[in-house]
Amino acid sequence: MTQIAVLPATAERFGDIARVINPTGREQACWCMHWRAPAKEDITTRAARLRELTEQAPPPGMLAYVGGGDAEVAGWLGFSRRSAARSLQRSRVLPVGEPDSWSTTWVFMCVTVRAGFRRQGVAQALLDAGVVYAAAHGATALDAFPVEPEPGRRVPVSAAFVGTVGMFERAGFDRLAPTDATSGRLTRWHMRRELVAA
Repeated sequence: MTQIAVLPATAERFGDIARVINPTGREQACWCMHWRAPAKEDITTRAARLRELTEQAPPPGMLAYVGGGDAEVAGWLGFSRRSAARSLQRSRVLPVGEPDSWSTTWVFMCVTVRAGFRRQGVAQALLDAGVVYAAAHGATALDAFPVEPEPGRRVPVSAAFVGTVGMFERAGFDRLAPTDATSGRLTRWHMRRELVAA
């Protein structure tokens, strides 16, 4: 059985974040900042903005490590309070929720697993740990917008960063409704898990 450890993505682990979400060092990479960014942002500043978030509490996500003493970074889960997901608050294709709940509703933005570590339970370990972490930091609800694979087909890697409905169902999320958003031409579903804050 694969040994997986999941840890907060704090500043000292920024190099590991980069290995997962921008392995080729692209200047205009997403850096899991799309929903967090202000309108008309300079996309080339996303890495610096994410680094700043790793220096704050709670950090912007979690990292999964596979192996024992020589554990290697394998995956990333990006999350945020809705109150910090500025572009999501203005979305025309995803539900924005009630503003008075934004500070206690967290959004799971993306889950990414490096090639060579997929299909080993890394994404599920990230989601499960993310639920526990969010609850411990005051979340009362979690939202996600994953896709559902077509019968008998896998989700293309380019669209899989939003996760799949099945993954989130296994993490205790309920399917609420389809949205007008897509990833890889697949409909994104609004899924939610209600929590009792720790």
